[in-house]
Amino acid sequence: MRFGLPILLMLMALPASAQTSQPRSDLELRATYAPVVQASAPAVVNIYTRRTVQMRSRTLFDDPFFRQFFGDIGPGPTRERVQSSLGSGVIVDPEGVIVTNNHVIENMDEIRVELSDRREFDAEVLLTDPQTDLAVLRIETDEPLPAIEFADSDEALVGDIVLAIGNPFGVGQTVTSGIVSALSRTNVSVSDFQFFIQTDAAINPGNSGGALVDVDGRLLGVNTAIYSRLKESNGIGFAIPGNLVRRVVSSAVGGDTMVRRPWLGVVGSDVDSRLASAIGLDRPMGAIISQVYPGGPADRAGLQESDVILAIDGKDVMSGEALRYRPATGEAGERVDVRYLREGREKTIRARLAYPPETPDKDETLLEGRHQLSGATIANLSPALAEELGRNPFDEGVVVLSVAPNSVARRYRLRQGSIIIAIDDEETDSVDDVERALRGGAVDAVTLKDQRGQTVRYRLSR
Repeated sequence: MRFGLPILLMLMALPASAQTSQPRSDLELRATYAPVVQASAPAVVNIYTRRTVQMRSRTLFDDPFFRQFFGDIGPGPTRERVQSSLGSGVIVDPEGVIVTNNHVIENMDEIRVELSDRREFDAEVLLTDPQTDLAVLRIETDEPLPAIEFADSDEALVGDIVLAIGNPFGVGQTVTSGIVSALSRTNVSVSDFQFFIQTDAAINPGNSGGALVDVDGRLLGVNTAIYSRLKESNGIGFAIPGNLVRRVVSSAVGGDTMVRRPWLGVVGSDVDSRLASAIGLDRPMGAIISQVYPGGPADRAGLQESDVILAIDGKDVMSGEALRYRPATGEAGERVDVRYLREGREKTIRARLAYPPETPDKDETLLEGRHQLSGATIANLSPALAEELGRNPFDEGVVVLSVAPNSVARRYRLRQGSIIIAIDDEETDSVDDVERALRGGAVDAVTLKDQRGQTVRYRLSR
């Protein structure tokens, strides 16, 4: 049920005495947001985090002038510094399951949750999903907690009234109101899944991880970012859609260590005005398929490269990001209707969603030995691992999962997320290939492909 301008106009028509007295009728009661806040605010929590970091003290010998005469005398003394931050979270299960932003709790040593009644608990991290910037926590209590149920975020409309609940600037729980300003916002550069609800409800630092609720008190999204050069509300805030949040929470509660998202097995890109005119569309819309994974859901359903996906299960696909988002909120094995354009004619087929395959085997390996890649952990790329890392699911080869601090590999520009294409001009298609190429010790060159798809060949000094 949605309320707005019609109810305000009705209130204006009421006698002055009715406008200034306490609400007496159901209509008058619904003209205030208080019942919605009373139902949903207890499920919004404050999150306080801390971590201890080692800071190196700067000395006179850090100055380049003195280094010319004395050289590098090594690191100066270190001291411990405690870093703290704050954010918000939402209880989505009475058993103490809480969802928040990943950036609120990432790399933190201590996570404390404060309920609306001011009780505090230590929180356990069930799952983190950097791709969506979401994290799922759990706290242990002796009694059920107030929780918010999910709304169907795909049913939201521009102009719907929404409330943002969180802890801005640490002043305490605060409620702000606004409307849905836009849907399916992309290019926000907050997470790998660029698909957000935009709102003008005031969102400030500390609101991250808080609730964006509809007028029925249901969770429409999780507040995650603002658009502002001053790091304060400027009337443009973004929330992760509730349907995507639900998928992450479901994975965490089910005991998964990572989020598995169904896919169609395609990669698509936006349709611009020039392409739309060329293929017979009256405006830019849809996503044109550039790659189809052999044997994947789209391939089995009969989709081909250059087909333009217009809608999935009745929901418009307006961009390449939407082509990733729509299947990711579904269930593996679910059949969906896919409306597409081929050679100027619209058609509809049914495809069965599936998880990206995990072949080849990951074969996660720490490289050790007397060579320049020592200290790097590598793995074979599969579509499933590529999705987990936020890469193109069609990428192949050997990916660098991590590089140990102060390792030899770190000094030789090896970075997390890079794909090792060749070592000394010898192609490396698997972890076995990399290990074989390094058995002789030091190497002369390594060819890498970075996250942006650019290929670079580095000369390595022995």
